[in-house]
Amino acid sequence: MSSANRKYKDSVFVDLFSEDEKAKENFLSLYNALHGTELKDTAQLKNIRLDQVLYMSFYNDVSYLVDNKIIVLAEHQSTINPNMPLRCLEYVSRLYEALFESKEKYSRKLLNIPTPEFYVFYNGEETYPSNKTLRLSDAFIEKTEVSSLELTVKVININKQNGHPILENCKMMYEYTVFVETVRRWKKADPQNSFQKAIEECIANNILRNYLTRKTKEVLNMLLAEYDYETDIAVQRAEERETAFAEGIERGIEQGIEQGFTKGSYQKALETAKNLTEMGFAVEAIAKATGLTIEEIEAL
Repeated sequence: MSSANRKYKDSVFVDLFSEDEKAKENFLSLYNALHGTELKDTAQLKNIRLDQVLYMSFYNDVSYLVDNKIIVLAEHQSTINPNMPLRCLEYVSRLYEALFESKEKYSRKLLNIPTPEFYVFYNGEETYPSNKTLRLSDAFIEKTEVSSLELTVKVININKQNGHPILENCKMMYEYTVFVETVRRWKKADPQNSFQKAIEECIANNILRNYLTRKTKEVLNMLLAEYDYETDIAVQRAEERETAFAEGIERGIEQGIEQGFTKGSYQKALETAKNLTEMGFAVEAIAKATGLTIEEIEAL
C-alpha cells in the first residue's frame, strides 16, 4: 500500500484534546486560555472532528462546536506549512457541509452559522515567532485592497523556552509541551527505547501522569505512528526535491544542447555548478568557470 493511502492512528495531541475520556475537559481549559473565559460545562461542547480525513490533508486536527464558534486546532512539530489557510478553508467547508443539510442552504431564511477560528500550535525545533497570523489572501495572485474572501490562521509557538502565555494559562498544554520535549530528547539519546523512557520520565515528574499511566500502551503506539508519519513526509519531500532536480537537469540538458554543449558535457557543467554553488562561490564566477548562464545557475 502506498504511503498516500495509509491510515494513521490519532496523535497524542488529538487524543488529549479530542478523543480521550478527559478530552473535553482538556479542550475547555485550552479554550478558556485562548479566549480569557471561564467556561466549565463540558456538556456544551460538541466534537465535530471529521472522520476519514485524507492523509497529508489534516492529520493532527481537533474540531469543536462551542459558544457559537467552530474551533479548529492543529499541531505542527515540523515546519509550518504556509498553505494552512487554504487547507483550513477546505476543512471548514466540509465541516459546514456536515452541519447543515443541503436544502437548508437554499432556504429563504438566513442561516446562522458558527464563527470559525483556526489555531496551529507549533512545537518544532526551528526558530519561529511567538505569534504569527497566516492569511489566505497572502496566496492570491492578484492582490487587492479589500479581498472578497479571507481566512486567517493563528500560529502559536508553544515551545517551553518561548514562554508563551498559553503555557501559563493552560496546565494541560504546558504538560503536553514538556512531554513533546522529553520525547524529542530521548529520541536523540536512546532511539531504540526513546518512547518508553520518555513516558516513564514524565510519569515520574508528574507530567501527564494520569493520562500516561492509563494509556501507556496506546501512547506508545501513537508515538510510533507519529514517527512513521513524519518519516513518510520527510521521504516524500526528499523524493519531490530529487524529482524536481532531475527534471530541471533534463530541461537544462535540452537547452544546453541547443547552445552547443554535448549532452555529457552539459550535464557535467550543471553538476560542477551545483557543487560550486554549495561551496559558496559567486554566481558570476561559476558562470565563467562552467560556461553556463547566470539564469541556469540560479535555477539549480
